[in-house]
Amino acid sequence: MASAKFRKSTIDADSNTELDMSPMIDMVFLLLLFFLVNATAIIVRNDPEVTPPIASAGKKQKDGRGRIVINVRVDGTYWGEKHETDNYADELAISQMVKREKEKIVMQGIQPKLHLRGDEKALFKYSRTAIKAAAAAGVDQVVFTVFPKAPSTKK
Repeated sequence: MASAKFRKSTIDADSNTELDMSPMIDMVFLLLLFFLVNATAIIVRNDPEVTPPIASAGKKQKDGRGRIVINVRVDGTYWGEKHETDNYADELAISQMVKREKEKIVMQGIQPKLHLRGDEKALFKYSRTAIKAAAAAGVDQVVFTVFPKAPSTKK
């Protein structure tokens, strides 16, 4: 008798079996939202006054986090990422800025790096000054901005 009841319950269950996909779809959207919120967009603003040099062995960096941007213009002036307002007069001003930015980056658990954008016509002594200032502030990794090949000019 028990087996007849069991067979009857399994026959009815098999005839109307459907998988409800709505919880799975909800979970996919929740995961998508989670990853979008946690993703960090790394944007480095380019100074229009700086034209980086061309390097045949240049490579794109995989990790753009923790960068402290300094632009070195042809005339030897130093500008930060917000090139409208961030003008640094000398090595001491650069060192102080790097130290402030380094503290913010280290608090996030990231290794800070100097992102140096030197103009192709600027003398290297200006870049060396920025590197020395960053080293004095405790940042010993330097990333140079270069074009990996000549930029194409479409007309």
